[in-house]
Amino acid sequence: MNNYIDPSLARKMSAATLQQKVDILFTYMEKRGQSFYDEAVTQLEHALQCAALAKQNDASPTLITSALLHDIGHIILDEHNADVAFLDTDLNHEEIGAQYLEPFFPESITTPIRLHVPAKRYLCTTDSSYYDGLSEASKRSLKLQGGVMSDKEREAFEQISHYLDALTLRRWDDMAKVKGLETVGLETYRDVVQQCIK
Repeated sequence: MNNYIDPSLARKMSAATLQQKVDILFTYMEKRGQSFYDEAVTQLEHALQCAALAKQNDASPTLITSALLHDIGHIILDEHNADVAFLDTDLNHEEIGAQYLEPFFPESITTPIRLHVPAKRYLCTTDSSYYDGLSEASKRSLKLQGGVMSDKEREAFEQISHYLDALTLRRWDDMAKVKGLETVGLETYRDVVQQCIK
């Protein structure tokens, strides 16, 4: 699998005005988000479904933005299900995505993004019914991502600020894989993202 991190988005955003940053980000997501996240939805559809769930649940602007951007790491790594090793190699898309976005967004957005994979491990550890509801792809990737947490890992996770937001985001992430579901487009989130961007 390719582990090349595309620098073009960050380079363009760095030299842009606030409004232009959102334009550049949304254009990038539209163009690069057309590959399939799994057998049901594209990367972009998954992002929009996740953001829609956040909005429906009256989440804060920062959590809606986290939901929309939580898998940007998959996109900048060009990770998708057509890659032979998509579910066989963990490229830490959550960490890469969070680091990539840190110059542009506050910790309240990047931390839930960074934690949305550990949140799956946490929920599998603390909620026995949670694992049963995961998609087959999520069950398979759980093994690559470390499996259930030890008591020490669980306690450490609970000490991280914004961990509760990460747990909420994780549950929306799991639900945002509905084939053919109609959602509003990226432009719906322009004002929310623009008020969060640095």
